[in-house]
Parts: sequence; structure tokens; C-alpha cells
Amino acid sequence: MYIKLLGAILVLVGCGGYGVMMAVNHRRETAVLRQLSEATDKMISELEYRLTPLPELCLFASQQTKDALSRFFSELGRTMDEQVSPDIKECTNMALSRTSGLPGYTVTQLQALGQTLGRFDLEGQINALMQCRQACLRQLEVLEFQQPQRLRSYQTLGFCAGAALAILLF
Repeated sequence: MYIKLLGAILVLVGCGGYGVMMAVNHRRETAVLRQLSEATDKMISELEYRLTPLPELCLFASQQTKDALSRFFSELGRTMDEQVSPDIKECTNMALSRTSGLPGYTVTQLQALGQTLGRFDLEGQINALMQCRQACLRQLEVLEFQQPQRLRSYQTLGFCAGAALAILLF
């Protein structure tokens, strides 16, 4: 009897924990996208007014962000500065592989940005940064639409699924 009760509690906590984890990941994705949007805006200003070289621009972006995004920009600036590869796309992929903790949509945007940085003139690079910023803002709008209700639903559904599964197994 105690083993069944312990199992039911563990199922409930496990499913509820999964719902909470989904809510935490949603909040993290939103925060990192907001950071990337703000960083690209500042990078645009740096390029327009100071004509900052790309390795320095990435180090500047790493100072403007925090956590995984800061580590990514720092790693990207270092790989470009060391000239590990002449292709910025390869440097971006290398920096992404060395950086953990970046949400999925952010990785996609950084890969797209890596394909265009360093390939065009100043105006083309500014346009690429603007496109990245706009894509981040669009995704932020999608993620933030009814965010409190969605996060509450994730958590509630996790615990309800756990309770239903525990009842079925008990």
C-alpha cells in the first residue's frame, strides 16, 4: 500500500515538475530573446556611428548581455579574433557548439545572423542585424501573448496529468 502511495506521489510530482519546467523554459526563452533584441539594437548603433570591427562588436555585445548569450558573443568574438576560420558562419557554429544554455529559437536567429555577418558591406550588415532584431521582436510578441495564462496552464496541466496518471495506476 505504501509503495503504491509513494509511486502515486512521485508520478504527481514528476508530471507537475515537467509543467513547471516548461514554464521556466518559456520564461528563459522570452528573456534571452529580449536580450538578443536589445543587443542587436546596440550593435546597429555601434556599427553606424563607430564602424566597430566584428570581433570587437561581438565583445561589445557580450558586455551588453548576460549568461549564455554573453558567453556566446564572447566566444564568437574570440574565435573571429583568433581567425579560427575565415568564414563567420563557421565561427558562429563553433561558438554555438561551445555555448550551452541557449534556447532553440535564439540559436536559430544566431545561426541566421552568422550567415550574413561579415559577408556584406556596412549597410548589408546593419540590415542583417535589423532583420534579426525584427524576428526576435515578432517571436517575443508570440511568446508574450497571454503569457501568464499560458504559464499557469502549463503548470496546471502538468499537475492534473500527474494526478490522472496516479489515479489510473493506483
